[in-house]
Amino acid sequence: MDDFAQASAVENVTCPFCGLLCDDLTVERDTAGALRVGKNGCSRSITFFERGTPPLLPRLGGEDASLQDAIAGAAEFLRRAHHPLIAGLGTEVQGMRAVTSLADKLGATIDHMHSKGFMRNLLVVQNSGWLTTTLTEVRNRVDLLVIIGTDVVSLLPRFFERVVWNRDSLFGQDTAQREIVYLGGQNIDTTAGIAPDGRKPEVLPCEPERLPEVAAALRALVAGKKLAATEIAGIATTALEKLAERLKTARYSVFTWSARAMDFPHAELTVQNITETIKILNQTTRSSGLPLGGNDGDVSINQVSAWISGYPVRTSYGSGHPEYDPYHFSTDRLIDRGEADVLVWISTFDPGRIPPATNLPTIVLGHPGMKFDQEPDIFIPVGVPGMDHRGVLFRMDGVVALPIDRLRSSTLPSLGEVLAAIEQAL
Repeated sequence: MDDFAQASAVENVTCPFCGLLCDDLTVERDTAGALRVGKNGCSRSITFFERGTPPLLPRLGGEDASLQDAIAGAAEFLRRAHHPLIAGLGTEVQGMRAVTSLADKLGATIDHMHSKGFMRNLLVVQNSGWLTTTLTEVRNRVDLLVIIGTDVVSLLPRFFERVVWNRDSLFGQDTAQREIVYLGGQNIDTTAGIAPDGRKPEVLPCEPERLPEVAAALRALVAGKKLAATEIAGIATTALEKLAERLKTARYSVFTWSARAMDFPHAELTVQNITETIKILNQTTRSSGLPLGGNDGDVSINQVSAWISGYPVRTSYGSGHPEYDPYHFSTDRLIDRGEADVLVWISTFDPGRIPPATNLPTIVLGHPGMKFDQEPDIFIPVGVPGMDHRGVLFRMDGVVALPIDRLRSSTLPSLGEVLAAIEQAL
């Protein structure tokens, strides 16, 4: 058993703070339990591991309370509720299993804080399917990477280091010769796309809200259509024609995008144009998609929800069985229309993910460093997965589940323990 009172350096630590789940970190621990990232850290991992988390008591009605009283208070709120909403859902696999169990007992609706973004992907999968790849495939095979509407590194800081400019590949590919194209977006940081030999990536910028035009035009060109326009959203049609030809001659092209960054109406149609372009390319060559995600446990939450209920989040148990509706069961809609009567908000990784402003009775189970503009009716600080207790998370590509470890001594209960106690108290 680990002696958390001893200073030590823990190697091969998995960082849960983004979808890459980098598992090569060294985290140093002093005798007081403070953590410091020693090797292979990034800005996000340093923020995660080195953030101080002073011990806090639960809060009930604006006053400090015991854990037992806070659990009893939460159970009482939920016992009286007709349509509870469990949202946020910033947790790992075991925490989400406990969420699903409680939602089933309460007849609650569940929704993730990032579902507005990842629903743009799910709607495409449900409507027309897609061809996607894994981080390992990209690492070993890609020769042309098209990055659409994002810089990638703001979400996944070590993406290029670990996946693109890696020195070795399974098939002897010279990874330094990979080509990078940034398509769409404005004022994005393209520094990470500079090759080890100094070659700069090609950048075809446009306003984010004009990405639908660009994606549709590229799809048409890849399909062999001719465009009468000389430019699309400020991008010369000749530049898009050249990109289409490069895609056709590439041995393994990959399109990557962040659905969260596509914050414009009907953005799922843009995602669909990307994925349909990939299907066309696969008639003559190899091409795949790589949707970005995995932050705040969103991929893990959907995996657990799907294997338990058959559906992703935005699912309600109010009818006595799981019912999925990506429109009616969104957090914003349920709160704005007054259809929920209690909000349970969960965020165990990031203290900045506070609940939306609402007049609903609110119960927060979250990171002990959370600070609120509007204090919830009940706040129960819980342990941080990957620091205070063990857990499991799925990587952003959904094909690998990695364990996250306990690195320090903590008296805080896990989210699963608190939710089980609430369920037992009902």
